[in-house]
Amino acid sequence: MGKVAARSGERILGWLALAALAATTVMSLVVSPPDAEQGQLVRLMYVHVPAAWLAYLAFAVVFVSSIAYLKTRKARWDRLAAASAEIGVLFTALAIVLGSLWGKPVWGTYWTWDPRLTTTAVLLLIYLGYLAVRRLPDSPTRRARWSAVVGVVGFLDVPIVHLSVVWWRGLHQGPTVRLLGAATIAPLMLAALLTGVAAFTLVYLYLMALRLRVGRLEDRAVAEALSPRVGRPVEALLSEEEGADADQAEVPARG
Repeated sequence: MGKVAARSGERILGWLALAALAATTVMSLVVSPPDAEQGQLVRLMYVHVPAAWLAYLAFAVVFVSSIAYLKTRKARWDRLAAASAEIGVLFTALAIVLGSLWGKPVWGTYWTWDPRLTTTAVLLLIYLGYLAVRRLPDSPTRRARWSAVVGVVGFLDVPIVHLSVVWWRGLHQGPTVRLLGAATIAPLMLAALLTGVAAFTLVYLYLMALRLRVGRLEDRAVAEALSPRVGRPVEALLSEEEGADADQAEVPARG
């Protein structure tokens, strides 16, 4: 993500994301036909489903980055996990809100304790808890370690959410697009859906680039504030934080 997080990379990602969002708007509102049963309501799918899928991706990045941090103790992995968790929470909340708006006219209620809805709500709470752990007033090293553990364990709910419509009978419809087997929606609808997934992926990458840059600026601000107190250069403190064994480079928690 180093090159992507550069200013030029951010601008390129930003323009690509805008172009992709414009394309998915046209595909979902103009090109894709209304559903035979749900009519125009089906157009919510082109935002609801990509938001849910990108939440899975974001939390998968948290999972992998957390394992990498526990193994290497490198701060860059902790930053990557934190940034992805924030974006994943945003996408999960968006998926829940849009799903509720979709459920009202179809099910007659904004919320029901359907297995998919319930496990998704649990997923949101898990990663809100992850972000809460990151705000604990403790040493950055211990805080990062605890967060990584939550990031690894919390990911166990992602496959449960995805397979809930297969394992349990509920109101939520089953999967319409499978990794193995043909899709159960019309080709134009599938094209619009995949365009939405591509657009949301670019939005995710753009937000990640921004958040990682902000994270590096936060670390530099902490190092600049700490440098006069410990009598060490800023760059030395930053290199220690990026070291392979962060336990040997404890830095006081941010105020």
